[in-house]
Amino acid sequence: MNFFNKPVKQTDADDSKLLNNYRQSGDLLVLGKLFEKQMPLVYGVCLKYLKDEDQAKDAVMSIFEELVVKAKQHDIKQFRSWLYVLSRNYCLMQLRSGKKTETVNLDDFMEFTPILHPDDNNREAAMQALERCMDKLPANQKQSISLFYLNEKCYKEINELTGFSLNEVKSYIQNGKRNLRICLEKDSE
Repeated sequence: MNFFNKPVKQTDADDSKLLNNYRQSGDLLVLGKLFEKQMPLVYGVCLKYLKDEDQAKDAVMSIFEELVVKAKQHDIKQFRSWLYVLSRNYCLMQLRSGKKTETVNLDDFMEFTPILHPDDNNREAAMQALERCMDKLPANQKQSISLFYLNEKCYKEINELTGFSLNEVKSYIQNGKRNLRICLEKDSE
């Protein structure tokens, strides 16, 4: 089967129609059609993180199973972006749970420096440093970062929970990430 590599033309409007249709009907064929369009993206993310073709293919199917439930639970505006984050988080959870970690070089794909993604030997110290740096963030950045990364809320959900505008949410998350990185780099010197 070579469905992981075929290019697909798509539009956000088509995705929205399929997603809304699935939410209303619960028809897995509709969700399957939507997911199939994004399968090369999901497979690429899984392969990037898991570094194993068979594990990546298994992860793609597991992500579809999660999607059956989560697509109805979340307010999804940009399906492709949301699915990318869902896929990345799934892979990171697999890595955290100890599956296949011996063959993965975490530095190859982590967003921040190794300070934010420590190995098992200094995980406790790194978590304490992260907590200290989180406490130093302005309240709006800390709240936005916590909701986005720890509670896996999308921008719209953060907007609804906090009253921040969507642009403010995006800004608080970006600035908070930068401030955390700077703080953690200073902490490690």
